[in-house]
Amino acid sequence: MKTQKALYWSALVLLTAIMLFSAFNYFTKYEMIAGFFEHLSYPTYLIYPLAIAKILGLIAIWGNFSSWLREWAYAGFFFDTLLAFFAHYITDGQDYLFAFIALIATLIAYFTGRELRP
Repeated sequence: MKTQKALYWSALVLLTAIMLFSAFNYFTKYEMIAGFFEHLSYPTYLIYPLAIAKILGLIAIWGNFSSWLREWAYAGFFFDTLLAFFAHYITDGQDYLFAFIALIATLIAYFTGRELRP
């Protein structure tokens, strides 16, 4: 049980750090992020809503308001990291490691957290 708790909290902290770093960059380095989005063939109007969604998702997970809301937050992070991974992998063939780590952290936090947090 201790191993599972350590795995859960480590994955959740890693996921939180990645999402906060991402949201921070979306707000503070818009032009650079817009260039990345254009390179990956994503529309740039998604930058601010995606940053806000990441912050709200973290609030939903850490706040533990309801299991339904937490499930949707994890689903959002899963699709965000999965699409980021494939976008980087297909367009660049590189720079996908960060998205892959976020995807794995999302899956670990979700599946271990289901048993630990009611």
